[in-house]
Amino acid sequence: MKKNRQKAIAIFSICALSFVLGSFVTAKLETTHVTISIVKEAEKIIGLDFSDAQADSMLNNLDKFNTSYAELRKLAMPNSVVPALNFNPVPVGFTNPDAKNGFIVAKAEKVTLPANRDDLAFYTIRQLAELIRTKQITSVELTHFFIDRLKKYNGKLLNVITFTEEHALTKAAEADAEIKAGHYRGVLHGIPFGVKDLLAQKDYKTTFGAPPYKDQQLNIDATVVSRLEDAGAILIAKTSLGELAQGDVWFGGKTKNPWDITRGSSGSSAGSSSAVSAGCLPFAIGSETLGSIVSPSTECGVTGLRPSFGRVSKYGAMALSWSMDKLGPIARSVEDAAIVFNTIQGTDPKDLSTIAAPFNYNGNIKSLKGYKIGYIKTDFDRKYANRANDSITLIKLKELGAELVPIEYPKMPIGSMTFLLDAEAGAAFQELVLSHKDDELVQQGKYAWPNTFRSAQFIPATEYIQANRARTLLIQSWYEKLKGLDLYITPSFSQNLSMTNLTGNPCVVLPNGFNQKGRPTSITFMGQLFGEGKLLQAAKLYQDATDFNKKHPPLNF
Repeated sequence: MKKNRQKAIAIFSICALSFVLGSFVTAKLETTHVTISIVKEAEKIIGLDFSDAQADSMLNNLDKFNTSYAELRKLAMPNSVVPALNFNPVPVGFTNPDAKNGFIVAKAEKVTLPANRDDLAFYTIRQLAELIRTKQITSVELTHFFIDRLKKYNGKLLNVITFTEEHALTKAAEADAEIKAGHYRGVLHGIPFGVKDLLAQKDYKTTFGAPPYKDQQLNIDATVVSRLEDAGAILIAKTSLGELAQGDVWFGGKTKNPWDITRGSSGSSAGSSSAVSAGCLPFAIGSETLGSIVSPSTECGVTGLRPSFGRVSKYGAMALSWSMDKLGPIARSVEDAAIVFNTIQGTDPKDLSTIAAPFNYNGNIKSLKGYKIGYIKTDFDRKYANRANDSITLIKLKELGAELVPIEYPKMPIGSMTFLLDAEAGAAFQELVLSHKDDELVQQGKYAWPNTFRSAQFIPATEYIQANRARTLLIQSWYEKLKGLDLYITPSFSQNLSMTNLTGNPCVVLPNGFNQKGRPTSITFMGQLFGEGKLLQAAKLYQDATDFNKKHPPLNF
């Protein structure tokens, strides 16, 4: 068996042609010489055909590449080290949808403590903030309430990896003292929250949901955590994620959907969505690379915002794909998501991929009159599970005054570009492949990360670059198609999900009904790049005209 494995290493090492070499490479690579026969075998993987003479001419270069790879691997770079290249989603001729900054939340209504204290679980950030501001409840009381609720349901839902109770109660007491002294920081002051456990907090572990990292402590605060705490919010839990941001299975089990605990909460922002849905957190931070906010928000019936690429700093967050990762809020309502986004967005000198852009939001807008909203006609015309509810959403948008404009996808091989994620993930976690710690991951199926990371070592660098060039064409083409529109609507699961995670466009996913089994369904509002202002305003108007986000799971387990 060992000999066969060594033979495989030799045969596949030719993927030096691709500037990334095989999954099972060891230091032996330095002395393994590439031969013509190895080149001929490798041609079958990369889809090229060279003559024997051409193959012979490559051998010195390929051996040199092998030596370079071996030297670079000795650096043992941690996940926090970013590439020297930054992805830029801005198309040629782009102008920001918002001309200036401005943030106005909807006028607060009078709020009183509920007769049944358990009803606090489903109050919005605005409602809880009014209770704190008017001193009807303290931050310490609210923090105890949500910690207790998390603990009550965590045994069934498995949505928390680490409770930050000691830290939370200290911060809550500080918040109460400030508020008592008249130093009220704003709507988030004293409000508990959770973060997906791929975000660092210096006093607690950051596990990535994966066995190889379950004892990891990064000793820094992620920028998102710092900005929320600077606004007075209280971190009470590190929520679960499918290991290394895939799925809803982590080393502690499978995070459950509060609407139906026979189902997982979907991934990978599994714990954040589950906890908000169950009324265990007022809001939480999730992340998305290719559906990890959209999918669990849909499954759990909550509202999620995936911001434009570059809007929110990723400093202190696990890297999966440097050009596709995005952090965003998961909340009870669109306005709650807007409040959190307004706090965490903006450039950060610690994250060179952040991009300056204005954000202008007014929660008091009462009509969609004058809004031009596109809809992807081919998606809505096809037969799919949520077609009826989505069609009713389109009708509601017309009733609210919007002009609906049919649009179509660019004629490009969008799905063929998504291996960019595999390539970057394979680099981000190459250390697991080289050390064989990928064998420790819970999920070991054909489409799970271990196999993806191994396969990614054979992606040619030239093809990675070509796919990024195609991505440039896609970004420009989509920008041209969206000109003149304020935003557009799409089913939550379609080609659009892959496309816009490649282009960097923002989205809000929110409940729009229930299926025949009583589980939530969703619709996705999509924005222009850096168009979160109008995107959130339109989504809020639709949500205010419905009551789907006010429905809650029965939690009868």
